[in-house]
Amino acid sequence: MMEWLLVPVAYLTGSVCSAIIVCRLMGLPDPREQGSGNPGATNVMRFGGKKAAAITLLGDSLKGLIPVYVAQWLNVPVELLVLTGLAAFLGHLFPVFFGFKGGKGVATTIGVLLGWSWWLGLAMVATWLLMYKVGRISSLSALIASALSPIYAWFITGNSVIVIGAVVMTALLLWRHKSNIQRLLSGQET
Repeated sequence: MMEWLLVPVAYLTGSVCSAIIVCRLMGLPDPREQGSGNPGATNVMRFGGKKAAAITLLGDSLKGLIPVYVAQWLNVPVELLVLTGLAAFLGHLFPVFFGFKGGKGVATTIGVLLGWSWWLGLAMVATWLLMYKVGRISSLSALIASALSPIYAWFITGNSVIVIGAVVMTALLLWRHKSNIQRLLSGQET
């Protein structure tokens, strides 16, 4: 029964904002007050450079991966494994420590997917890299990679619970990117 503590702990882990911590430690401005105002790796890259962005990306991915990896290690049922990942993801989107105003969830999604299945996470990363190489638009690459993740989940894991988890994350990720989608449709996304 103690395994159910994984869900709130995962949410709290997801609520730790890597971008804000990295920017404070590196003497950079608060990412919520710079660029797009999003506390994520892409925005940190705009004003903090590649190193700060890479550390932010790693931190956001790990806070999705570690709780799921712990759940894997504890050999919990797949339903609890998926809930643990979703809790970490929701913590990133709606962090309790930062007024429930978080990032868009791409890196944390990657971490969660890697925890559910290494091949699933790697498929999303490979799709993002391919789309970015072709179009050079980070948000579009993330949207396409995320939209394909439930399909990848079905073919890679064959587990309907993981597919449902991927669908939920994709829906929330698309919702969090609604301003990016509007800019893409109007040709104004950089």
